[in-house]
Amino acid sequence: MASMFDLTGRLALVTGSSKGIGLALAEAVAEAGAEIIINSRNPEELEKTRAKLAAEGHKVHAVSFDVTDQPLVEATVARIEAEIGPIEILFNNAGIQYRTPLDEFPVEAWRQVMATNLDSVFYVGQAVAKRMIPRGHGKIVNTCSLGSEIARQTIAPYTAAKGAVKMLTKGMCADWARHGLQINGIGPGYFKTELNRALFENPEFDAWVKQRTPAARWGDVDELKGVAVFLASDAATFVNGHIVYVDGGLVSAL
Repeated sequence: MASMFDLTGRLALVTGSSKGIGLALAEAVAEAGAEIIINSRNPEELEKTRAKLAAEGHKVHAVSFDVTDQPLVEATVARIEAEIGPIEILFNNAGIQYRTPLDEFPVEAWRQVMATNLDSVFYVGQAVAKRMIPRGHGKIVNTCSLGSEIARQTIAPYTAAKGAVKMLTKGMCADWARHGLQINGIGPGYFKTELNRALFENPEFDAWVKQRTPAARWGDVDELKGVAVFLASDAATFVNGHIVYVDGGLVSAL
């Protein structure tokens, strides 16, 4: 049974992985044996993360590129496949947040949120999938969110993007499953990450999260590792088009 979760010899690209959830996802598949490619738009920060992972004994490459630049994405994926190897696992994780009431939301911020949280999933997913398809296998895992299902004040564009990522995940499954690809999503609940620092440092919001979540606490990013390895592994060869919510039960209870 353990061999089903063994990722030894496989190459995984994780976008937005210099810290937070992306780093946890990269660590998870590396700990399961995969060779990993980490990514962010900040090369200095990325190199620090690469060095840390390498010091822990992982086989890791750092490739800094902007996932919202489609021509660059295509060229970079082609270079990775030529110089490092075929990408067998992709985690589309890059994302940003911008909190403002919707009636005051700047148009440019809307475009940035959509480009990073939604467009990049299509750009990177398409570039990788069209190389997976001739090989007849591949895993794509998209980072969705509670915002794929529910909304709250000041983050309407984020929820719009993450709702679209949920449906894009299903659309990828509809198009690509017949080629041997499995495309699924992970929907994190409230986790203590840099993206959420303004929330968990706010006593009122912190109390609300703990009261609203049936598990009565925030999640730890390490709690995403199990589902990440599962979806990337041979244990999930007939799991397709699903979003697995890792949220302490929040979307299941009023």
